[in-house]
Amino acid sequence: MEHKPPTAAIETAHAAHLNGLPFDDTRDFADADRGFIGALEPCVVTAADGRVVWDNDVYSFLGGDAPTSVHPSLWRQSTLAAKQGLYEVVEGIYQVRGLDLSNVSFIEGDTGVIVIDPLVCTETAAAALALYRTHRGDRPVTAVIYTHSHVDHFGGVLGVTSQADVDAGTVAVIAPEGFVEHAVQENVYAGTAMARRASYMYGTVLDRGPRGQVGCGLGQTPSTGEVAIIVPTIDVTTTGETHVVDGVEIEFQMAPGTEAPAEMHFYFPRFRALCMAENATHNLHNLLTLRGALVRDPHGWSGYLTEAIDTFSDRTDVVFASHHWPTWGREQIVEFLSLQRDLYAYLHDQTLRQLNQGHTGIEIAETFQMPPALERAWHAHGYYGSVSHNVKAVYQRYMGWFDGNPARLWAHPPEAIGPRYVEAIGGLDRVVEVARAAFDDGDYRWAATLLDHAIFTDENHRAARDLYADTLEQLAYGAENATWRNFFLSGATELRGTNFGTPTQAASSSMLSQLTPEQMFDAFAISVNGPRAWDIDLAIDVLFTDVATNYRLTLRNGVLVHRRVPGEPVTAQATVTLATKARLLAFVAGDTTSPGVEVTGDPDALPALLGVLDRPDPAFDIVTP
Repeated sequence: MEHKPPTAAIETAHAAHLNGLPFDDTRDFADADRGFIGALEPCVVTAADGRVVWDNDVYSFLGGDAPTSVHPSLWRQSTLAAKQGLYEVVEGIYQVRGLDLSNVSFIEGDTGVIVIDPLVCTETAAAALALYRTHRGDRPVTAVIYTHSHVDHFGGVLGVTSQADVDAGTVAVIAPEGFVEHAVQENVYAGTAMARRASYMYGTVLDRGPRGQVGCGLGQTPSTGEVAIIVPTIDVTTTGETHVVDGVEIEFQMAPGTEAPAEMHFYFPRFRALCMAENATHNLHNLLTLRGALVRDPHGWSGYLTEAIDTFSDRTDVVFASHHWPTWGREQIVEFLSLQRDLYAYLHDQTLRQLNQGHTGIEIAETFQMPPALERAWHAHGYYGSVSHNVKAVYQRYMGWFDGNPARLWAHPPEAIGPRYVEAIGGLDRVVEVARAAFDDGDYRWAATLLDHAIFTDENHRAARDLYADTLEQLAYGAENATWRNFFLSGATELRGTNFGTPTQAASSSMLSQLTPEQMFDAFAISVNGPRAWDIDLAIDVLFTDVATNYRLTLRNGVLVHRRVPGEPVTAQATVTLATKARLLAFVAGDTTSPGVEVTGDPDALPALLGVLDRPDPAFDIVTP
């Protein structure tokens, strides 16, 4: 795809950033290089079928002075995040960084190695373990710890261990309470929509380069290999809980509802090392990720960081996380964690102060300023989450989508309001003319607003489409936030070409296999096309013979309800008897002939239910109607 050069307005803005930001502070570069042992060369990981699932070498263009097509602060962050290899955190703790969006850490025990957060996919996790063993010896994996319930912290588990070893008791799997429930829900219930938007957020299909994707702030991008999950054998439930794993004592701190619904920190007394999961990294994180999620709790987040400082800082020599690089030394650790704490507390408290003065989320975000100390701290900058969208998230958490203005209570949707604006302005050509003037003045936000209305009036209007793509591209060049840059560039890409869909799978077969029957039925309920089901009234029993459990499904008023009931199939219109949960998934997917399923009763009941289940659309339009 042809990329346009940055305009003079963008170049001028970047020159001001170079003068206004503390680029003479290079401590992060020393810390990111500290303990380097060896890199993976070439840093390209392939799947069994030869498909490339990870390529860090494609970011070799990073380094040196920032080009004018990238915010200089983001260029700095991406240069740091793209460093890859095996690093010693302290003797006995090692990290592989730059082999996925996240880091994997290896804690050496008495007989083997404890793996923390085995990346996104099997292939990258296996490559990271191989790199570790190349330099540290062929130690067996004795345990896996999931810090929290996001896929980049568990999806590669089969690259470091197997279900058979876990079942045999030779490998423990440790996670915070509620891990499986939240991991599955996020990747299944709204998984298709999240995955489609994640393709924008991470710039999955974008060219890598100074005018394309340069990373996502938290790392470079997620890998695209096999995603799996192994259910934990140990659930951590209480702050202060300790476990000894392979001779290594671990002290846990619960931190639910922070960066993930199920998350925890933990401390290793033997190594005087504290793992902060994803709650203290070298950027401002998301309170509401742009791919979509539940709004996170910045008040609780800051509180858990205070608790971590008070509980661990006096006995900690290094703090590390599942993204970015560690921080060493008590004074530096306290400063780092305190500023991270203040970051989330300030966003929370000042947003609440202003909303109680009557300001709306968008108004607060427009004028919100961080304290000078946080502006000077590189790790408080919005490379992944932004002050702007995090302030709006806090407002949403407390006040919801409605800002209180009755004119906005029942506004037209974009496809209805676009033509009205276009007509009021004087037609499509006039809209493009006004947008062109805004573009030439460097007012890209106003140009984008105008052109959004134009495209939602006529998505094939060539002049509007071309100028809209150019506008989004300039917004991308100006963004310090990597995910904003990727969103803008992804929109430009689709405007200049076609809908690229969702290149990655929302939920793997391994993930689906961990659904409880209740979660499966919830997923079916989400898929019911309500209007098509209004006049259907049916009851179906689903009996799982492997666990001797019966569920009653009823469909009335377009609502699918499930409940666990005694096995009395004669009271239902039909009964589906299944050997296993997995057989139910295969059956709904269309496999009605393989062994393990039997249907009795009304032959029309089950087809009636299946006939009103919609399949999600992984290629729904975003930047066009």
